[in-house]
Amino acid sequence: MKAVESGPPNGSGAAAVLAAGIGAFALAVLAIAVGKIAWLTQVMVFYKPTGPLSGVTTSAILIWLAAWMILNARWRGRNVAAARVSAAAFVLLGVSLLLTFPPFADLF
Repeated sequence: MKAVESGPPNGSGAAAVLAAGIGAFALAVLAIAVGKIAWLTQVMVFYKPTGPLSGVTTSAILIWLAAWMILNARWRGRNVAAARVSAAAFVLLGVSLLLTFPPFADLF
């Protein structure tokens, strides 16, 4: 992300916003993948009473945390284009929401 010159540093906040979008997208993609790939369904069972949902949510949380840590390390103390970061995050959130509806999820 290109640094912006004016204003106080917003890199840590922008990292949190974009990581949320990445985490939501990861959750949607993993949920679809578990429904379509048999071996992945077995791999994602971390806790038997909840089935593969336990692995999907745990993996999505780990992806979210990793994205947040990496982006924060890169953008901490910098001023980034918050509008572009927010737009990317909202696109990821929107796509994630669409993927939770069966008509869209069934396309894959």
